[in-house]
Amino acid sequence: MVSRLRGCVSSLLVGAGARAMSSGAARLVDSLPKATVDDIFECALKKQTGVSLKYMMDFGNVPLEKQLIISAQFLHKELPVRLAHRVAELENLPYGLSKKPQILKVRDWYVESFQELRGFPMIQDEDDELDFTKLLKHIYNRHTNVVPMVASGVGSLKTDLALETGLSDYPEIHEFLDGFYMSRIGIRILIGQHITLHAKEKKEGYIGMICSNVCPHEVAEAAIADARSICIRQYGSAPDVDIYGGKDFTFAYVPEHLHHMLFELVKNSLRAVNDRFEDSDDVPPNIRLVIAEGLEDVTIKISDEGGGIPRSGLNKIWTYLYTTGQSPLASDDFDPDNSPAVLAGYGYGLPISRLYARYFGGDLQIISMEGYGTDAYLHLHRLGNYQEPLP
Repeated sequence: MVSRLRGCVSSLLVGAGARAMSSGAARLVDSLPKATVDDIFECALKKQTGVSLKYMMDFGNVPLEKQLIISAQFLHKELPVRLAHRVAELENLPYGLSKKPQILKVRDWYVESFQELRGFPMIQDEDDELDFTKLLKHIYNRHTNVVPMVASGVGSLKTDLALETGLSDYPEIHEFLDGFYMSRIGIRILIGQHITLHAKEKKEGYIGMICSNVCPHEVAEAAIADARSICIRQYGSAPDVDIYGGKDFTFAYVPEHLHHMLFELVKNSLRAVNDRFEDSDDVPPNIRLVIAEGLEDVTIKISDEGGGIPRSGLNKIWTYLYTTGQSPLASDDFDPDNSPAVLAGYGYGLPISRLYARYFGGDLQIISMEGYGTDAYLHLHRLGNYQEPLP
């Protein structure tokens, strides 16, 4: 990934010669001053600095004025580098993906945020930090719909390539999406953590976005309720979900991430069971969610009897835009600007859930028995010392 990035950046630093690479859609060199383009791609060559969950907790435990200034100074330096890395990739995607209007719009959002950060003066005192935090809120909101917008662009490419399934035959696109979405998770965690430290009403047990005493059983109950509600709206009923364990311990994590992952996994199981027993007189078997506390990991297993997945299809479930249901991306009236930031039913649930798990050192595994059902193993790293993976 790094060598590929260096190659594309080097070619774009040639200046006027880079204009020859432009064909069709507007390139940055056609719409921005050369100095700005050079600044973007020079930043894209710089190394990104990763942080860990433990570091964010220790640093934000007592958010004093001095610490908030240090945090703002770090973000002022780090965020332009991360944004520039993504701009360099968005400019050089294969199969014409860079020319898609949706991708160009996302690229322009990243460029605009990059310019605002680079144009912000050095942060030296509390007033500077407060003004910088206002800018971060603006950037955070601007990037809210990045996921559906990119999904729309990739969906358009899928149509152009006449693909009936996901992108398993196009590993370059899949690699880009993995890295891009992982980077987005990191950027939003860093910005969200800094913004939340400013909250006037502090939530008990929270350090910014991180809760120091997450009860996995309680998060699972909320995710199950949300998933069953959607299932009932679609099918008229929903199988029960039994929870085992997880009541007697807590650990430090981002509850929003955990809820999203459990919601996606339970939703998939509910749909599989409903589809299998829709025309049957038998009562659909309950789904089982087991929570286990380990020294290194908290592991959550979700087991269903929804018929399983053929071995030939297991790799496809991790590819973007692979779904066995009707994707809203195929609708003529799909509007990325008015779509949810977290996609459900778009063929993004599993791959993005795995990225959320891996961001803090965990993982997501799927083991299936065709003709019976599927087990999903969600591993959550509980030590907090894993440095974020930076694409």
